[in-house]
Amino acid sequence: MFKIGRNDACWCGSGKKYKNCHLSFDQKIENYAVMGVEVPEHYMIKTPAQIEGIRRAGVINNKVLDQVDENIKPGMSTEDINTLVHETSIRLGGIPATLNFEGYPKSVCTSINEVVCHGIPDPNRILQDGDIINVDVTTIVDGFYADASRMYCIGKVSAEALKLVQVTRESVDLAVKEARAWGHLGDIGAAISEYIYANGFTVVREIGGHGVGLDIHEEPWVSHIGTRGTDMLLVPGMIFTIEPMVNAGKADVVQDDEDGWTIYTKDGSLSAQWEYTILITEEGPEILSR
Repeated sequence: MFKIGRNDACWCGSGKKYKNCHLSFDQKIENYAVMGVEVPEHYMIKTPAQIEGIRRAGVINNKVLDQVDENIKPGMSTEDINTLVHETSIRLGGIPATLNFEGYPKSVCTSINEVVCHGIPDPNRILQDGDIINVDVTTIVDGFYADASRMYCIGKVSAEALKLVQVTRESVDLAVKEARAWGHLGDIGAAISEYIYANGFTVVREIGGHGVGLDIHEEPWVSHIGTRGTDMLLVPGMIFTIEPMVNAGKADVVQDDEDGWTIYTKDGSLSAQWEYTILITEEGPEILSR
């Protein structure tokens, strides 16, 4: 943590003297660090003004996904979903964050069946009865980012697919309950992995959640497999995603060599994902987008 004078303006932008604002907060974090606990740097802790901006982005991000809720159906192409997300984002005053991010060509990720994540919309990929699909939306509003994804069951899906989708969402809800101030990131990973494996599924290890708000991907990295009481300390003001990718078969994944983005289950089994953006507060976790 960087040093600041007691009578200097607080780093959070409140305009108050440091001693009257975040001094005791920083001292509490420092006490954990002295005990050997991994603690967040100041840049991972959002100021009140930043939190309000990210909260507004979350509202718009949810509204974009709500439009997907209302329109997704069999016979629709994943490019149709891309057009819907793009046009809705712009109409609501947002910017699709994925478009042209590190060369990604679309405004949304659409991951169907064995696609774990980063599926690229395609006019030739038509949603069929029995498909499951993850629609992952990240929206920029006034320079602030919010990120969430939802699963959709197209028509009548198999019992296995339905259970996979439901259990994955339930694991995220359990993990949110563990996202308490002065707890640990490992608590979140433990809640997810314990529940997923108890239900006969597996958790992708290579890809995790991430800090978000001022950029599309920030620190910390959020593993969806963990041990309680370990990993980084959770403190008020941290904002990150929880987004487990859960496979019906083995946890191994492979990346498409041609497009450089699409991640598949190695064994061709189904995969599901739900993603929330959450804020850590003293009163408990606040879901900013889901």
